[in-house]
Amino acid sequence: MPGHSPTSAENFDVVIIGGGISGIGAAVYITQEFPTKKVALLEGRDAIGGTWDLFRYPGIRSDSDLHTFAYEFKSWRHETAIADAPLIKDYLAETVDEYGLGAIVRYRHHVTSADWSGSDARWTLAVDITDTDGAVQHDIITAGWVFGATGYYRYDEGYTPEFEGRDDFAGDIIHPQHWPEDYDHTGKKVVVIGSGATAITLIPSMLKGPGAASHVTMLQRTPSYIMTMPRIDGLSLTLTKLLGERRGYLATRWKNVWADWAVVKTLTTFPKASRRMIRYLNTRELPAGFDVDKHFNPPYDPWDQRLCLAPDGDFFTSIRTGDASVVTDRIRRFVPDGIELESGEKLEADLIVTATGLNMRLLGGIDLTVDGRPIDLPSSVVYRGMMLSGVPNWVMAVGYTKSSWTLKIGLLGKSFIELLHHMDTHGFDTATAVAPDGTGTRPVIDLDAGYMLRAKHALPRQGDEMPWQMKSVFLEDRKMFRQPVISDALTFSSRLERELGKPAAVQAAR
Repeated sequence: MPGHSPTSAENFDVVIIGGGISGIGAAVYITQEFPTKKVALLEGRDAIGGTWDLFRYPGIRSDSDLHTFAYEFKSWRHETAIADAPLIKDYLAETVDEYGLGAIVRYRHHVTSADWSGSDARWTLAVDITDTDGAVQHDIITAGWVFGATGYYRYDEGYTPEFEGRDDFAGDIIHPQHWPEDYDHTGKKVVVIGSGATAITLIPSMLKGPGAASHVTMLQRTPSYIMTMPRIDGLSLTLTKLLGERRGYLATRWKNVWADWAVVKTLTTFPKASRRMIRYLNTRELPAGFDVDKHFNPPYDPWDQRLCLAPDGDFFTSIRTGDASVVTDRIRRFVPDGIELESGEKLEADLIVTATGLNMRLLGGIDLTVDGRPIDLPSSVVYRGMMLSGVPNWVMAVGYTKSSWTLKIGLLGKSFIELLHHMDTHGFDTATAVAPDGTGTRPVIDLDAGYMLRAKHALPRQGDEMPWQMKSVFLEDRKMFRQPVISDALTFSSRLERELGKPAAVQAAR
């Protein structure tokens, strides 16, 4: 990097990349346990919040209850359990203020590459820093450890298939990831392409209030499983009244952890019965005579893909009132006034919303090298859901697919603390996960959603046994995290030992 060298760069003990819910949580765990360590949180955008600040489409909300999606160390105080993005952003901003993280956050710092030097036991991060006028300055930062809280998708672009005739359409086409601020959809005929969580959120939201659309059609190629959940957890309010705010929050949190586990266990263990149950519940929510088997009968078992959530059944309500409709078909082409389907039907539209998914990307697209050797992510195996084999002093945060994402952050934060204490106690500066020869592997994420399948070739792997296996449910994963993070799968070394030529592997069990 011109004008800089690792010796002149600013040095940190730990650099956290990403100012979303994972990065903020990690920062709290690290700074509270190690107040004397020098920590920086680098956020590429000009605000904290990650997903909850980036997405601006109507109704953007959580798809999990906030008693498990919020942090263990900070109670969720709002009565709404399924919360809209502004409430979640406020909660994250409160966390930053309450734990003094403002001093370590650096905005508009985008990490483009990271190189590990074994001799120095440090990462050198190339960082693009954008000022308020848009000018970019190239800099470098070094760190003993990196905590990658970069999420799992590309922040700069969503996934949109190629649609024939797209340029012929006379109306607006919007991907939810890039929703224009203050876009007015009042009175418009809207077609939402897709049937995932974003579509289920958008449709009832676009039909609310004085700025409502005239009609919204959900156009899906394949149905999704959709279940209703109360927006306000009545039992939580009772527990809070009886036990107080903090104890009530923790009691609700564990109630929901066990309830979620029971639902997932039931749906995955008894898929045929679960399919019938969900169909029955959907039929009760839909108008009489609605073709449930055509529009709400996925060809896969429950939890092969993520279930969608309709708070208070708002999505089904919009169908019952006639303000929304569902069409299951394939797109032939866009036409000037809408979409022509393979069946020959035409859907008229003033606005087409391509809720067609995300582009996955781990580590924020950072080019990763170890002593100049590029790291091939698909060849790496994940240790305890936190470290990549062959990549020293790097932790990554990947949450759950069948439990609230943030439940994983608590486990990762505590494991990282244990690891740092072990290294400080024994004078180590390097820790590396080493997968045994012949370790069987499988995809790191266990869903068959389109965005997962498109990215499988570019993602690291997980093993077929502990501690290389990643569980998708918190209670099952927690069993592994109860075991010490220090194991024979980790090798440790210090600069002195390296200078003396002592093999690092000898230190694994110390």
